[in-house]
Amino acid sequence: MYKDERVYKTCIFCKKPLDSNEVVEEFPVGRRLAFDPAKGRLWVVCRKCYRWNLTPLEERWEAIETCERIFRDTRTRASTDNIGIARHREGLDLVRIGKPPRGEFAAWRYGDQFGKRMRRAVLMTAGSSGGVLLVGLQLPFPVMAAIGGLGGTAASFSLVAWAYLRPMARVRVGGKANDGDAVTPDTVAKFSFLDLNSIRLLPDDGDLGFGVEIRRSMRRAWFAGEDARRVAGAVVPHLNGWGGSRSAVQRAVAEIESSGHPSRFLADVANRDRVGALRQKGRIRGMSPPTRLALEMSLHEEQERRALEGELWILEQAWKEAEEIAAIADRLLLPARTDEFFDRHGTRD
Repeated sequence: MYKDERVYKTCIFCKKPLDSNEVVEEFPVGRRLAFDPAKGRLWVVCRKCYRWNLTPLEERWEAIETCERIFRDTRTRASTDNIGIARHREGLDLVRIGKPPRGEFAAWRYGDQFGKRMRRAVLMTAGSSGGVLLVGLQLPFPVMAAIGGLGGTAASFSLVAWAYLRPMARVRVGGKANDGDAVTPDTVAKFSFLDLNSIRLLPDDGDLGFGVEIRRSMRRAWFAGEDARRVAGAVVPHLNGWGGSRSAVQRAVAEIESSGHPSRFLADVANRDRVGALRQKGRIRGMSPPTRLALEMSLHEEQERRALEGELWILEQAWKEAEEIAAIADRLLLPARTDEFFDRHGTRD
């Protein structure tokens, strides 16, 4: 039986509820489950953001066996030699993974989420009165829709200011900052749209081969090690808000394969020589769309690889933090204490 249902109700990525099912008794969470019976992997696919949440369940094999049995007893809607999808009569979708090459697996895993982002961007931009301006700003899509409805009124400009200042990503960090002071384990760093626009992936001498820099005004915060991975993993999807087509996904896969491994790709991108102003080197916003998609895919797959190699506590912690952070209510404007992280742990140029 499913022992800790409380921990696994929220998407790790968008923090929205994952819904439930009454079909898989061992794991009654989610309306779409993807499973790999050969490797013993089970994911919950979020119906809001379409990202795959890997489960760190002790009962995973029992749940996978049940999924396999249900899949075989259910009419398959679509399938290839390596991947099949079936819908149970009660509405549960099951995606069975065989032995697909990276490109085919990526198309199934990332095609839906990136495609949905792209369609939403096109619709919201077309529905706004200032579509060209909004494309240039690349604002969050709910805000774009609201601005389009308000037209060129003063309220729309206020909404733009709100969009730039509101927290778009929250990350629990526990490493060290430039001034050497330890960051307490319960520190939640909040990043606004302006912060996201400044993020850079830069070389680092640690095991990862890269670190993350984020600037706010004249202050600079540096993240290394696991904190760098966590911050980049939370921020990069927001920079990919315009999604991508299946061909863009395939180009992203080709970039990863050119490095041979997702972890090496991340280090390679951080160490690329760049021409231009110093502060533009490694700036993720300035990278090509396929490269940004490849970064998001690599960060996601690296987290799962580490978890599957014996660090399941990483996944446990990620699910728990998703529940905790989901409980933090967004405010219209950032509170005064939002700058505490940069004040205490950043360095001033």
